[in-house]
Amino acid sequence: MRTSARNRLRGHFPPFRTDGKRRMSIQLPGPLARYFDEGDPETSARAGELFAADATVVDEGRTHRGPVAIAAWKREAKAKYRHTAEPLSVRQEGAAMVVRARISGDFPGSPVDLDHVFVVSDGRIVSLEIRT
Repeated sequence: MRTSARNRLRGHFPPFRTDGKRRMSIQLPGPLARYFDEGDPETSARAGELFAADATVVDEGRTHRGPVAIAAWKREAKAKYRHTAEPLSVRQEGAAMVVRARISGDFPGSPVDLDHVFVVSDGRIVSLEIRT
């Protein structure tokens, strides 16, 4: 049996992508999976496209509103911290999906595990709060 067929039968993806980076080991809904796909430069560059027109992101005590501001926040955070995010678990809390992710990068205390609290509507992220 080919490796890919065996992995499909096990219900998960191979642990590495073709570029050698680790693949998420948990299954996330579409927009959340795309949000965490740090290995794809196009996904990171177009992060604002994952968000609804009136979306908000709350991170480090600041609120970012709308896809343009959110894309700028994501680019600036990536440049500042040079971080990666590895989703560890996902759970439903009311209307929100909470993804616990290990964040590693150029900052004191790295790595840290943070909760990413998403609300998704019509396939787009309408809110994200990142908290300890």
